[in-house]
Amino acid sequence: MSLETVRDIPKSRDAGVDRFCRQYLQLERHLDYPSPVLLRDTDVQDALYSTIFADGSLPYPPPLRYQLRVLKELTSRIEASIEDWDVHGVSEGLMAALSTLLVLPLPSEITAAQQKSYVTYTLSLLEAACRLPAPQVTVLESRNVISAAGTTGLRTWEASLHLGQFLCANPSLVRQKSILELGAGTGYLSILCAKFLGPKFVVASDGSDDAVANLPDNFFLNGFQESDVIRAMHIKWGHALVGTEDEHWNGGRPIDLILGADITYDKEVIPSLVRTLAEFVAMFPHITILVAATERNRDTFDSFLTVCEKSAFAVEETRFHLPSRRDQQGPFYSDQVPIKICKLVMQDG
Repeated sequence: MSLETVRDIPKSRDAGVDRFCRQYLQLERHLDYPSPVLLRDTDVQDALYSTIFADGSLPYPPPLRYQLRVLKELTSRIEASIEDWDVHGVSEGLMAALSTLLVLPLPSEITAAQQKSYVTYTLSLLEAACRLPAPQVTVLESRNVISAAGTTGLRTWEASLHLGQFLCANPSLVRQKSILELGAGTGYLSILCAKFLGPKFVVASDGSDDAVANLPDNFFLNGFQESDVIRAMHIKWGHALVGTEDEHWNGGRPIDLILGADITYDKEVIPSLVRTLAEFVAMFPHITILVAATERNRDTFDSFLTVCEKSAFAVEETRFHLPSRRDQQGPFYSDQVPIKICKLVMQDG
């Protein structure tokens, strides 16, 4: 799926339409609908229909309940925008799509909330370097879970999106490097690196058996079928990396860069996480470690800093602007909570 159809609209008008489509594909709860002047325009309506609402226009469409809610609101806003019905109207395509959704059997809200959905993230910082279609990562995830023990691997969190933007802005960190992601969850960050940033290879690891089992499905959605570029691995923090039957970890292939996003959320697991990081540094002394953390709880982040200090890690914060919500062009994530990107460096002695 691409947004090429939207780009057929004159450049002076397509920014609001493009933004709306990207938010829709990301299943955003609060969408920025195009202005009334745009909504009543026939070309805009036709572009919206053919790009995201026509049958077969999206290989991985949003869930039906979401489609229906958005299309109801969209057509209502279009009707409200029309001042002269002799000049403007509502697209036949949009009305036909709405009629189809209204007669389809839909799951209950409770059932729908428990189901996984296709979520497509647009990487706006890579657009200048990529030809159409716009660079995107699609994952199957649970959008309705909250951050809690046992659920974190079910969805893509803000720190992953922010760290992904940082890597898009600094692709040399990944290009021709060997990458390991800890706590990969849905695999968003690993897939972004493998798909667009040119690494040697990427290992997407998690401590959850379910998360590791689900990763190949998300690899497949992004064109990695039996690929040597990216693979899933089970790594449980605090446990020995090399087992009794293995001479070397990962077949002896070294790692250049470790990535971790939203992996410092639980004070209880931080010591195990830092021990694992220290073990990797012992194996690969020149490794670079980048950790992104959403500062939901200052005490938890301070606990991470304390454990790092006790383990001889210096934590250097890397400045990277968190764009305001209104300035984001994809991916979209909260600008209300600070997100820190830190580089961990083992101190000598």
